[in-house]
Amino acid sequence: LHNAHGNECQYVTDYNSLPGERVLLSERYTQPLILQRYRHLQEREEDPSSVILQGNSGNGKTLTVQKIMMDWASDKLFKERFDIVFHLKCKEINRIPGRKSLVEILSYSCSLTPDQISQILKQLPERVLFIIDGFDELKLTQDIYYMSPHTDVIQKAPAEVTLCALLRGHILPESFLLVTTRSTATDTLSNLLKGPQRFTEIMGFSQKGVEEYFQKFFQDEQLFRRAYTFVKANENLFTACSIPVICWIICTTIKERFRVGADVTSGLETTTSIYVDFVSTLLKHHCQGLSQERDAGSVPTLLRSLGQLAERGMLEQQVLLDENTVYETVSDPVANPFLCKFLFKRRICQETMFSFMHLSFQEFFTALYCVMDEEESQRKLSQLISVQDSGSLNCPPRFAAVVQFAFGLLNKDVRYTLRKSLGLFVHPNTQALLKEWILEELQIDILQARTLFILHCLYELHEEDFVIKAMKSWSRINAYASFLRRTDCWALLYCSQCCQSIEELDLLSCSGLTSEKLMIILPVLPKFKKITHINTSSNHDSIIVFSVHVCIRLCLANLSHLSGMFVVHSRSNTFRLLLC
Repeated sequence: LHNAHGNECQYVTDYNSLPGERVLLSERYTQPLILQRYRHLQEREEDPSSVILQGNSGNGKTLTVQKIMMDWASDKLFKERFDIVFHLKCKEINRIPGRKSLVEILSYSCSLTPDQISQILKQLPERVLFIIDGFDELKLTQDIYYMSPHTDVIQKAPAEVTLCALLRGHILPESFLLVTTRSTATDTLSNLLKGPQRFTEIMGFSQKGVEEYFQKFFQDEQLFRRAYTFVKANENLFTACSIPVICWIICTTIKERFRVGADVTSGLETTTSIYVDFVSTLLKHHCQGLSQERDAGSVPTLLRSLGQLAERGMLEQQVLLDENTVYETVSDPVANPFLCKFLFKRRICQETMFSFMHLSFQEFFTALYCVMDEEESQRKLSQLISVQDSGSLNCPPRFAAVVQFAFGLLNKDVRYTLRKSLGLFVHPNTQALLKEWILEELQIDILQARTLFILHCLYELHEEDFVIKAMKSWSRINAYASFLRRTDCWALLYCSQCCQSIEELDLLSCSGLTSEKLMIILPVLPKFKKITHINTSSNHDSIIVFSVHVCIRLCLANLSHLSGMFVVHSRSNTFRLLLC
């Protein structure tokens, strides 16, 4: 199994690779920033039997899992700890039909027979690691909560029920688990998962990681320096590069712009604009025979079919799409640059499956499908908002990214690109519906996770007059106990710049808030009448530098509206700035 995992994991397929085209993982993989977070005191004291690796879409969870598998297979990691590592992908488990035992499910993902797997699991279960990738993609039913637990590796149940029995520790309680998930499903996973648990978060690339990724992508030193210099000079774009999948899109876009001699960074303002530009570029080079007219062989027709396929997958919670469904919806899917074709193992046979090049593209095309024409957009957006509102306010549901993309598609410059490059027209009534909805959202008491979601929606819209109107009804920006990323700070900066003043900014118990991130929001701090505590893990010197900057900024501003105390906590020091 070592050799099989090693051979499988040493190569990676780029998102837009041709069929059969692969590169070495070592030529692409850049170590992301992974932080350990403690939610309870006992987590510091207990050795975990389960580890949650949480991260937002595109932050590198799946590639990190592949790197772990390759390092184990080459005896660089866990050599003394685990005799065998099984790798399960939840998107594949969704496709397993009927009732299956754990050994049968495992046989889908490795070369061993069910009998061989059964023997291994019974001999030394404490030396077995299960890596389960993409829990948020698992299609859960109510069965997992009501079925009586089974404890045998050969007992059969629906595939997701069997997997949940493993997660809960009903099956093989002595074994160890590493489970990746998007942030939106972390609470559900934590409630299911056996303890003791360890909670880690993958944050994407650090600044050094972005530079390393650019160097590996461009390979040529001169091209690398030129591209990196352009992006480093654009703070907003450089921040976006902290998300690995967007970093790849930006590198791919810049490489193409170098080739044709175009302006390197123009039009790349928001996440949505980056995706729209990339889609336009790929269509230009891979689908040159398509027109912008509304006929069977046009760009709008192709995009509509991709949107229809994406929406169907989102509603059915499917990332893997069966061949018949894809061919019914999209003409010539094998040649489509946004779809990936691969073979899915089904015991003794293989089945052809498709997926979008990345889950974020499935979300993007779903949003695009929702705004493409007037008649359908009103109904689809109403449904989308309804789904969004039905989720827990503490944790945005899986359609949150679709809603953010929908706002981004309403941006004036993005709409111009859609019309000019892709022949798509977004009707004004579509804008009115989403704007009305977000104004209603701002009238309610918004909890911290919802706060960041709203900020990102407004940032993607990037329409200053409307953001000014929206911010007038928002008296308190509550980011309490959030983990603030650079992209969150950028959205906060943009929205705060659009208002004269605001009552309160609550950053109490925010983690991951370094002085570097605080410097991003520094220009708007004088706009807040009250700033609650800021907790930071930065070192002593950087906190002093930041505090000096705060003093200068506030002294230069009109301080007549400020009151209270501005407090910055580091690990060993507290700095107070009294505002009288």
